[in-house]
Amino acid sequence: MMKRYEVTVREQQLLTLEELGRVVDLHPQMLQHFMVFGLIDPEIDRPCPLFAEGVIVRIRKIQRLRGDLGLNLAGCGLVLDLLDRIDALETELRYLRGLL
Repeated sequence: MMKRYEVTVREQQLLTLEELGRVVDLHPQMLQHFMVFGLIDPEIDRPCPLFAEGVIVRIRKIQRLRGDLGLNLAGCGLVLDLLDRIDALETELRYLRGLL
């Protein structure tokens, strides 16, 4: 039986590619494609990629963009970048409104 090592970073449980694949119901090779396109980033890259649980939400967004809108991975990247920018601008706007 293989011994499982639990790794935590900033009080977060990290998931291996295989564990993440089971959680989101995707083959680890598809998750590697997501990494190649820059859609998801591991918390730790070496010796093997380990992911924070927060990446699950991002993968669910990718799955919706691909399934509901039929976007390819490059299109998903563009939409996710725009959503991240909108979120940052909304955060800044809330901060600035708090100063007034």
